Amino acid sequence: MNEALPDVPEVRVVGLPQLTSGFDLVDRLDLPMHLKVHGPLEPMGGEQLAQLAERISLKGRGGAGFPFHKKLRSVAEAAIKRGVRPVVVVNGSEDEPACRKDTVLINRAPHLILDGALLCAEALGARTLVVGVTRESTQRSMEAALAERGLNNGRRSALRARVQRNPVRMVTGAAASLIRSIDGGPAIPPGRKVSASQNGVGGAPTLLSNAETFAQLAIAARIGPERYGNTGLYDEPGTVMLTVSGAVARPMVIEVPTGVPLRYVLQLAGAPPVPQGVLTGGYHGKWIDAATVNEAIVSRNSLDAVGGALGAGAILPITQDTCPLGESLRVAQWLAEESADQCGPCYLGLPAAARGLEDILNGGGPAALEALKQVAKNVKRRGACSHPDGSAMFIESTIKAFTDDLAAHVLGNGCGRPVEGVLPLFEGGRAPTGIPGGGEAEENGPSRQKIYVDWTLCRGHGLCADILPEVFQLGADGFPTVAQAQVPRYAEAKALRAVRRCPALALRIEESGAPGAPSRNLPVLSQGRGRRALGR
Repeated sequence: MNEALPDVPEVRVVGLPQLTSGFDLVDRLDLPMHLKVHGPLEPMGGEQLAQLAERISLKGRGGAGFPFHKKLRSVAEAAIKRGVRPVVVVNGSEDEPACRKDTVLINRAPHLILDGALLCAEALGARTLVVGVTRESTQRSMEAALAERGLNNGRRSALRARVQRNPVRMVTGAAASLIRSIDGGPAIPPGRKVSASQNGVGGAPTLLSNAETFAQLAIAARIGPERYGNTGLYDEPGTVMLTVSGAVARPMVIEVPTGVPLRYVLQLAGAPPVPQGVLTGGYHGKWIDAATVNEAIVSRNSLDAVGGALGAGAILPITQDTCPLGESLRVAQWLAEESADQCGPCYLGLPAAARGLEDILNGGGPAALEALKQVAKNVKRRGACSHPDGSAMFIESTIKAFTDDLAAHVLGNGCGRPVEGVLPLFEGGRAPTGIPGGGEAEENGPSRQKIYVDWTLCRGHGLCADILPEVFQLGADGFPTVAQAQVPRYAEAKALRAVRRCPALALRIEESGAPGAPSRNLPVLSQGRGRRALGR
C-alpha cells in the first residue's frame, strides 16, 4: 500500500530553476535570502501587469487553466464600475492526496508567491490580501512570511493581510469554498455558481488564483516577457511544477520547462519503463496508456491533444502488475466521500458511480457497465462546483483507457491481477472530516432493512427514485421497477426519508433485529407527528 506523500517531498529541477531557485542553498527562503536569490521587484501598473500576463500566456495553475490577464482585467473593471476596493486571494489549498507542488512552494518559497500577490494588490488598489491554506506546515510558513514583511491584519494597516486555514477536504480547494470561508461561513461551495471577479470576498470583486500562478507572475515581472519566453514552448512559455507519485521509486515535485517529454519526467522519478497507464492532472484528471506516454510532452495543449490533462500538475503511473480498474475504484470511492453533501448529483451520483465501478469488478457484466456510463453522464454539469464534473471525467477516462481490462471484467472472470494501492490517498483512505456537510464513515455489514412498495397506493410520483437511486429505478411507465428490495446499510437514512416523503404513502420499511428476532415495521411518521396528524 502506497503511503501518503509528505508535505514536502524531494524536489528536482530540469534545466535552469526559476520557481525553485535557491532550493539548493536553504530549506526555506526567508525574506533576506529571497531577495539575495531573486533580487528586488518594482511595482507595475494594472494594465502593464495584465499585458505581461497576456504576453507570457499565463494561465491558472490550479487545474482550470483560466487566462490570468482576463481575470485581472475583469476584477479591475468591476472595481472601477462599482467604486469599491477589490480583494486579492491566494489559493494555496492543496487537498488532493497526489498533489504537493503548491505546498512545496509555500513551505520553501513563500515570498515568491507573496511577490506576485502584492504586485496585483498594489496594481488594483486592493487593501485586503488573504492566503488560503489547509495544512499546518503551510500555515506556519506563510504566517512567518507575512511577519517578515511586516504585514498583518490590523485595522490601521495599509494592506490587511492574513492566512485563512481550512480543513483538508477536496471541496475546500474550490474558489467559492475558500471565499465562503473567508467570509466566516463553512469551507464548502455556496450551492450556486458565482463569479469571484464580480462578487467575491465580502461581495467585492476578488482576484483569486492558485499559489503557483502568483509565483510565475513574480518571476516574469523580474526577468521580463522576453527572457521568460526563452524557456519552454513558444505558445506555453516558462516552467511547470509537477508532483510525480504512484508507482515510482522516488515520489517528487519537479520543475520542468514546458516541452519536456513526459517519459523523461517519469524516468527521473523511477517509474516503470512501460507503465500500464499514467493518470495525468490528478484525481480530476485523465488516464493515458503506455503508447500515448511516448507521444506526450509536458504542456497543457499536448496533454489535451493525446487525451490527458495537465490539471493540477499531478502525474501518477501504475505498473503492469496491478488492476487499473481496482486502482481507480479506490480513488472513485475517495472522491465520493469528499462530497460536500449539498447537491444530489454529487452526494448521490458519486457514490452510485463508485458502486457501479465496483459492480463491474464483481462480475456485474454489460448491464453494470451501461449503468455506470449513465450515472457518470447524469452527474456532469449539474453540481454547484467542479467536484462532480472532475470525478465523472476521471471515471469516464478509466473506462476509455483500459478497454482490455474492462472487457476481461465485463465479459470474463476479471483480469486476475491484485490491487496494489499505488495511488496515494490520505491515511484511512480519506481526508479527515471537520466541515459542515462532511459525513462520517459509512456503515458496513449486511442490510438490516427491506423496503416495500404498496401498489394499491403508488401513483408513480417518482420521488423514491430521486431519494433512493440505490434501490429504485423507474420503468418506462414511470413506476418503480421493483416491489421490494434490501436497503444497503449506508442508505438506511435515505430509505427512511423516502418513506416519509412519498406523497401517496406507498412505501414501508421492515427492519430486522438480531438473528431470529421478529421484524418490526418502521412508521411513516414519528410518534409525536402521527398523534398530531390524527388529532390525538
